[in-house]
Amino acid sequence: MNGGDVGEVASSAAGPPAPLEWKFSQVFGERTAGEEVQEVDIISAIEFDKTGDHLATGDRGGRVVLFERTDTKAHGGNRRDLERMDYPVSRHPEFRYKTEFQSHEPEFDYLKSLEIEEKINKIRWCQAANGALFLLSTNDKTIKFWKVQEKKVKKIADMNVDPSKAAGNGSIASSSVSSSPKTCLANGVYPDHSYNCLAHDLSFPPGGIPSLRLPVVVTSSETSLVARCRRVYAHAHDYHINSISNNSDGETFISADDLRINLWNLEISNQSFNIVDVKPANMEDLTEVITSAEFHPTHCSMLAYSSSKGSIRLIDLRQSALCDSHSKLFEEQEAPGSRSFFTEIIASISDIKFGKDGRYILSRDYMTLKLWDINMDSGPVATFQVHEYLRPKLCDLYENDSIFDKFECCLSGDGLRVATGSYSNLFRVFGCAPGSTEATTLEASKNPMRRQVQTPSRPTRSLSSSITRVVRRGAESPAVDANGNSFDFTTNLLHLAWHPSENSIACAAANSLYMYYA
Repeated sequence: MNGGDVGEVASSAAGPPAPLEWKFSQVFGERTAGEEVQEVDIISAIEFDKTGDHLATGDRGGRVVLFERTDTKAHGGNRRDLERMDYPVSRHPEFRYKTEFQSHEPEFDYLKSLEIEEKINKIRWCQAANGALFLLSTNDKTIKFWKVQEKKVKKIADMNVDPSKAAGNGSIASSSVSSSPKTCLANGVYPDHSYNCLAHDLSFPPGGIPSLRLPVVVTSSETSLVARCRRVYAHAHDYHINSISNNSDGETFISADDLRINLWNLEISNQSFNIVDVKPANMEDLTEVITSAEFHPTHCSMLAYSSSKGSIRLIDLRQSALCDSHSKLFEEQEAPGSRSFFTEIIASISDIKFGKDGRYILSRDYMTLKLWDINMDSGPVATFQVHEYLRPKLCDLYENDSIFDKFECCLSGDGLRVATGSYSNLFRVFGCAPGSTEATTLEASKNPMRRQVQTPSRPTRSLSSSITRVVRRGAESPAVDANGNSFDFTTNLLHLAWHPSENSIACAAANSLYMYYA
């Protein structure tokens, strides 16, 4: 029995956990009232590393910004370990800005006459080694492998003269080396005072210098962070890259575009293997595209990918080199008579995530979050309605292209809760333990509970004693929240991440990074 099953049995015996009370922790890049957001500053990717001590964000300007945790550095170890050892723990996780670097630049594909924008689509952390951090970042076409390391600053010491008294940076070199045929007395003093530049510029002591010491380069205690691009994985995708995912073997990763998934070795940048290809012989026969792909967290031969038709395929690399056939197919049958013009559009899955133990897969389509058990392919074990109030407005959302927004989703480290974003800078947290009715609406602001709406849940048919199919219905009135405010479809909260071991969420509202804890 794995850890996830143990937790599930325990929570079943004790009843569902109480709903969390979320509090504001920090904000980076907060906008002042009326401040206009620059397009290049809008955050387009968020990712915690496995320890939860580092957080990376990418933006539309091709920059990657790193943050590091500060509230555990004094004692070392993570929060749970500190609590066990009775160390005083600060009231919430605190992060500080660490460094930033330009990951991608805008490019132009001259063969296809296409502009390749610098926007960061995904960031994935790799295994840290020798005190250095490693991560993968990608735009639409090119993946880069970065090493971020603290390097000690080197300085010049043991000089005869005080450099601050020199006339300029070049004074020492220019004045101490002369091609003049003039004769020179001891200590570098010329009989002709017009050549006495050393004595004036560098303020030599009267009587000269007894011995000439050569400058020495010494390593100081100061450090500076240096980001270096170790490898570039390019020219392997004809279509826009939507996903990258590390393998648990620590050696390989996958990248996925609309029609293909490629397998890479981190050490080899000029070769990749195509493991999934859904491109038909005739493009007119194309009916679905790949929307997201992720490796299983513990089984290095298994991965899942989702499609625009709302299905998830689980594949095993041990079966064949080209995984055109899947091991399992997860999809929900549509209810008879429910089909409309928008059915296929809103069924498209924008993101999938494996739970920490790999037993469950969380998927996000336009209207719902679905939780799937990989041992049960008949349908999701739970469905969470994210913004049911939008259903009457699908026509308007189609007209302004909002219906194609790609929302991300995330699971808590203990697997008891899931979260995803919505409009008006709102995000929702649902409890997915058996019997849980937790459904919290939070706003990405300093007062996250301001728009809190009590959302009742209505369980449908029971499948077994431990697995309940739950459908949660949103209780919000159409386009109006609990305070009577109208919803703003231009402010969508697409990107968020859950800390791997604590109840802490980081989410992006335009160019601002908000962090919350419970």
